[in-house]
Amino acid sequence: LAGENFDQSPIRRTFKSKVLAHYPQNIEWNPFDQDAVNMLCMPKGLSFRTQADNRDPQLHSFIITREDGSRTYGFVLTFYEEVTSKQICTAMQTLYQMHNAEQYSSVCASSSCSMDSLASSIDEGDATSLAKLQRYNSYDISRDTLYVSKCICLITPLPFMQACKKFLIQLYKAVTSQQPPPLPLESYIHNILYEVPLPPPGRSLKFYGVYEPIICQRPGPNELPLSDYPLREVFELLGLENLVQVFTCVLLEMQILLYSQ
Repeated sequence: LAGENFDQSPIRRTFKSKVLAHYPQNIEWNPFDQDAVNMLCMPKGLSFRTQADNRDPQLHSFIITREDGSRTYGFVLTFYEEVTSKQICTAMQTLYQMHNAEQYSSVCASSSCSMDSLASSIDEGDATSLAKLQRYNSYDISRDTLYVSKCICLITPLPFMQACKKFLIQLYKAVTSQQPPPLPLESYIHNILYEVPLPPPGRSLKFYGVYEPIICQRPGPNELPLSDYPLREVFELLGLENLVQVFTCVLLEMQILLYSQ
């Protein structure tokens, strides 16, 4: 467990994740830091869901800054995949049985009764709330479908946010679509890693993803640095007054800490 919160139901807990595969194996000028990438791709750890939970894919980004000041940018699409391992599903069911037993024990202790007399001694309010909680935080291997979080990540030398986002979404659609794409998935990954060049400064580049063309633009030497992140989202998240305050702090060279989930 990554943060062993046993008070929460097993579905709400987070588990340790690991890198399943990465391509290419290594690049001389940009060595692959498995622990850092793993932590940044899944900062909250591995999570499980059932068919009753929201499983919409989510995209986030990160920056790795090295000692020499060089940066690499990561763009991550997290989605949920059905668990096909009977062993994992059985383990989740066992965790729930243990969790429910602990809940009964705590309720029983608060009511000063034994397990045998639990049903008769706890009042209806406690019983009703406990039943509702168990229905919401339950997992039945014969009834529920278990899903686990998984992510695909693209690491780039420049922050081409929109281009990477479009490519990852198209790749995800190709993985989950009933109709397979025209070429094997490896062809599209090989293409973006080895055949799509970095656009020259001041130029745009159009390349083909899995289904649709993707365009990325690199600023010229006399232009502002590349900032491919939508400003609208900043205004929506922070609000106008907060953004003005942050900008003022930047101009006054104050230290700024942004904290969020």
